[in-house]
Amino acid sequence: MTGGGRESEGGEEEVRGARRIPGPRGAADDLDLASVPLPPLPPPGGSAPDEAVPEQSQPASASGDAPESDAGEPEPDLGPAPAAEAWPEPDPWPEAEPADGHPQPAAPEPHVPDPLVSSAPVVLPHQVLKALLGAWALSACSAEETAAVEDHLTGCAPCADEALRLRDAVGLLHTDGSLDLDPTLRTRVLDGCFGRRPARIPVPEWAAPYDAETARLDALLRDIGDSEWHAPVRLQWFEEERQVSRRTTVAGVIGHLMAVDGLLSAALGLDDPLDDGKTPLDPTERTETYWSATRRPPTRAVREPWRAQSHELIRTASFAGRNVAETSVSYGAFALPLQDAALDRAFECWVHGGDIADAVDYPYPAPSAAHLHRMIDLAARMLPAALAGRRSAGLAGPAKDLVAAGAPGRSLHLEIEGHGGGDWYIALDSPAAVGAPERAVAQVALDGVEFCRLVAGHISPVEAAAGQEGDREAIRDVLFAAASLSRL
Repeated sequence: MTGGGRESEGGEEEVRGARRIPGPRGAADDLDLASVPLPPLPPPGGSAPDEAVPEQSQPASASGDAPESDAGEPEPDLGPAPAAEAWPEPDPWPEAEPADGHPQPAAPEPHVPDPLVSSAPVVLPHQVLKALLGAWALSACSAEETAAVEDHLTGCAPCADEALRLRDAVGLLHTDGSLDLDPTLRTRVLDGCFGRRPARIPVPEWAAPYDAETARLDALLRDIGDSEWHAPVRLQWFEEERQVSRRTTVAGVIGHLMAVDGLLSAALGLDDPLDDGKTPLDPTERTETYWSATRRPPTRAVREPWRAQSHELIRTASFAGRNVAETSVSYGAFALPLQDAALDRAFECWVHGGDIADAVDYPYPAPSAAHLHRMIDLAARMLPAALAGRRSAGLAGPAKDLVAAGAPGRSLHLEIEGHGGGDWYIALDSPAAVGAPERAVAQVALDGVEFCRLVAGHISPVEAAAGQEGDREAIRDVLFAAASLSRL
């Protein structure tokens, strides 16, 4: 380094010519903007690219002398300080100078669209659009891809079918809805399978409800834990004019179903799980016999023999042919043909499946509409005999208009609404009479599931939410006769 701490004269000149950091400026409110002169416009054509940046002058001292440098030497005289420059405002209409020398205003430049936004539709090949169907079903495509896919679906039937299937599958992923499958899913899957490859020996139509309800209950039992097999379950039914109940466990309910299903096994020539030569035919007595013969509380081990028994019943009925449907099944006090007995067992399997589901807090929907309709039809066909039995016991009003067997008699119009609904006409005075619309003296309207709960003894006739019109005595007798169909 040389004297005065300066490295060289050239370096000093470079420092001197650079822009300096401006000092603090006053607030905008302190300035009189009207008194500030506007800067002159730049000459046409702009400045040369190599034009040097003008140097800023040093502020003059109070005495008018030039300030001294850091080394104490006087600064050279650079001439008068130029006026302060302000940033020029952009000219929205710059002038262009044509060849004749007269300046003309230049036309504004055309608007350049955003390169990321395109108004033209996206054209994609078929394979790409087909690969985007999954993302489209999940609403994960961009706006352009969504428009391209939806435009493609209007003209491509295979992709449209696939898109509908994917949208239905996405609906199962929503966590705010129920995770339980549609109760008709099993039937639809089986129908689809049998449509492609029919069974060599199909399950009889009258045994289909029993097959479906045992499968649904087995699916519930497969999902519960070992401890839940001992969960308390309260079975309810009606005896005469009062509601009674019996407490058991989940495993005890399955044992009860297996004991009563043994009546159908005996009718088909199969082994009865309670066959010891002294087994009663009454369902309640058979259940009490099974429970008392069990040395320890039943556990989940009862599931396997019950399911094997139901499989064997369905298999035997399928191989036996059409004539087996009319085989009589004795319940002790009454008898039913095998096709009605299988429907009765399907009804009880659903009802007790609901009892188990309530005990373990498990959702359990009603059967399919077709199967529920057949269960309601069986109960409606059994009502005239139940009404006659209550009349002989003095629990119902006397017959008012006896007619010949097979003739239309005084009737009650039973209207079942909703799931599995329909219309039935119940003969009031004799089980041999025929219910007819022209002889209807009363009408009762009930929901399908509500009517089944009444027949199962889960609600009393007084509590049944029924729309009633006509003969009050006939309505009361039919509702109590429906409740009397229940049993353990």
